[in-house]
Amino acid sequence: MASYRSSGIHMLLILTMIIFLSLNISHGQEAGEATSDTTITETMQAGGAAVDEPKRRLIDWNDFEGPLLTFHWGTGFLVEWAAYAQDEASRNQFSLYPVWKIRDFRLLLSGRIKTERRISWVCGIMYDGATESWLFRESGFMIAVPEFWGHIFVGRTKEGISLNKVMSGYSGWTMERATITDATIPILADGIKWLGYIPEAHLLWNLGYFNDVFSEGQSFSTYDWQIVTRIAWLPVAPEREHPFLHVGVNGRYGNVYKGSLRNRSRPEASPAPYFIDTDKFPAHHTRQVGVEAYYRLRSWLFGTEYYAQSVSSPSSGNPLFHGGEIAVTWNVTGETRPYNIRGGFFQSVSPAKTVFEGGPGAVELVLRISYVDLTSGLVQGGTFWRITPMANWHISDNLRLAAEYGYGSLDRFDVTGQTSFFQFRIQTVI
Repeated sequence: MASYRSSGIHMLLILTMIIFLSLNISHGQEAGEATSDTTITETMQAGGAAVDEPKRRLIDWNDFEGPLLTFHWGTGFLVEWAAYAQDEASRNQFSLYPVWKIRDFRLLLSGRIKTERRISWVCGIMYDGATESWLFRESGFMIAVPEFWGHIFVGRTKEGISLNKVMSGYSGWTMERATITDATIPILADGIKWLGYIPEAHLLWNLGYFNDVFSEGQSFSTYDWQIVTRIAWLPVAPEREHPFLHVGVNGRYGNVYKGSLRNRSRPEASPAPYFIDTDKFPAHHTRQVGVEAYYRLRSWLFGTEYYAQSVSSPSSGNPLFHGGEIAVTWNVTGETRPYNIRGGFFQSVSPAKTVFEGGPGAVELVLRISYVDLTSGLVQGGTFWRITPMANWHISDNLRLAAEYGYGSLDRFDVTGQTSFFQFRIQTVI
């Protein structure tokens, strides 16, 4: 184990040194920026920023420009309410009560270093209501490397696997991500990631190496080291009024932290307990593959993802976990959800005319079906599915209300319980 960690440290230091030694290389236009698509933002996003920067500025004193760098600060705040209706079997599994809860509060600092080569920086600090703790979110440097078709990020970020996972949580069409990705993919990782895009080939990719040198002991650090790759094909440029298709494949290999793995997830309701949970069991490494496909037609968006994780654990029967989701969204007021081509993910809906401008804001209707199976071999983590119709009201770029109903079924503890979820969220972004 020590040799793996030592080699990981050396690799990370060497790659970082190479990047910074190359900063004086001249460069032209950045990959992925030679496009007229107004839905592609110029903000620094390493495959999942802490908060998408709103298009409309609520305030104008949160920016500073000095001789060496620029500085911007923003915040995000989520508060939500959840209540439940359970049948008798579900009550035997868990006791659930209505509750208001701060889901998330975060401060995002970002800017650009004024060097010949474009370098952006970001630092995110977050209070996580689920764990009731403070932690650093995405923090690091994004360095333009057009000679290698893209950008390199060094620091703490999302691994890059799963379009829905790398999106900002403030931008998602539902309140929480699918149970399979929450259970099997850590929310953050420390390391280095290469984000590339070749317009002529209609290909983009994320390739990352991560380890727990700096994050050991934190809740998201469940692997000693991991290698992650994601490749997506974009046969049609993501222009605002044209059909757009995104098809991707994902791969992940991870060496499990201290030889013990635990996959678990809440039932897409943050105040609820973990519905599916493998508990800790012996494991050496995991291999994970996944597919993702999204089709956007003006105000409509259709998407699906599915993942399978194979665990090397002879004593537990080498379990295989799997699950996925299908989602459909419709912006009733006609908006098109923008796409970030650098990170390969969708961003927040921006109202054509906000309520504060005398308009209706943006109304988005959503239907999502998700499924996860964490019962395999000798591991009894449970099987859960949920269907979720919901509505988002984007009052402005800075304020969003969300209401959803969910109906879920959990097969665990030798019983199958049915639960109805009633959820409401208030979201603000500056």
